[in-house]
Amino acid sequence: MNVTIYHNLACGTSRNTLALIRHGGIEPDVIDYLANPPSRSDLRKMISDAGLIVREAIRQKGTPYLELGLDDPALTDETLLDAMLSHPILINRPFVVTPLGTRLARPSEAVLDILPAEIFSSAFSKEDGEPVLDEQGRRI
Repeated sequence: MNVTIYHNLACGTSRNTLALIRHGGIEPDVIDYLANPPSRSDLRKMISDAGLIVREAIRQKGTPYLELGLDDPALTDETLLDAMLSHPILINRPFVVTPLGTRLARPSEAVLDILPAEIFSSAFSKEDGEPVLDEQGRRI
């Protein structure tokens, strides 16, 4: 199964999502989106395919969101996309793309919606110990 994760190693949610994908036996294409941001068309498609609007895909915490005035509700999607591409830290993470769909995996277990359930057969817990899958690999 082809899986792509737009990953930030410094983000716990992103690390948990990547670990969960690997727990299912899949080695995804890992894209460090801070160093290699998606194209404008790819970003727009991921946002749309995830069922989000552009504003919902912007990360506010730990970014120049307020400094850039991105909280202005009058800003267009095009202006917001410009900011996200100029400052990739503004792209919320992790986006995951599979043949079954696209998700902004927040929380990390949202990735389970776009992975086949049968690939999981054992327990999985997040870095902080929070259980996600039981001993049979079923979502908790």
